[in-house]
Amino acid sequence: MRVLLVEDQIFLAEMVAEGLRRDAVPVDVAHDGVEALRRLELRDYDVLILDRDLPGLHGDEVCRRVVAQSLPTRVLMLTASGSVRDRVDGLGLGADDYLTKPFAYAELLARVLALGRRSGPALPPAIRRGALLLDSSRRSVTRHGRALALSRKEFGVLETLLRADGAVVSNEDLIETVWEENTSYRTNAVRITISKLRAKLGDPPLIETVTGAGYRVLADADADADADGPGVP
Repeated sequence: MRVLLVEDQIFLAEMVAEGLRRDAVPVDVAHDGVEALRRLELRDYDVLILDRDLPGLHGDEVCRRVVAQSLPTRVLMLTASGSVRDRVDGLGLGADDYLTKPFAYAELLARVLALGRRSGPALPPAIRRGALLLDSSRRSVTRHGRALALSRKEFGVLETLLRADGAVVSNEDLIETVWEENTSYRTNAVRITISKLRAKLGDPPLIETVTGAGYRVLADADADADADGPGVP
């Protein structure tokens, strides 16, 4: 999942972006409506956190264009006004959710994660693969009942591979999904992160390198630990 945060208050934008990255959510930041549209043209985003009162181009107009272009992006609109009329107007523009400032970061995160699950085919928040359990809502991972302390990049890579359900995920796709913008495809970041992740996951090996193609999760890893195969508890 990738998020575009559009907020003209620099301090607030930095605080929210820092929190999302800490919680393994890749996020790009724009500070006005014009820049937001430019970024939306350049790449796909699962969730757009959109301040309503933006300079350059009002947030209402940005939302209208997202809807008019049938973009798959889910819109969470932010506003300083909490009146019923404003909430109705915002949702009437096509926004998927609405949050009034000031807000609790935990609530914003929960809403972003919920919208992210709706941006594509319905996906469960928890994924089990044998003895491994990843819960995206709690940002937690366990294997053989042991909690694993993963960095946000390690968590993002593991979640992306698990949701691919055995399909190969390329180095480029991992960069696009997990890392912030302007990360070079030629960087060793993915290889290093995969190496650290494998060490934390332990045995039997869960992630396979497919030479020249990318990485995938082994379908039969921990086969004896979960006779029913992949599923959600």
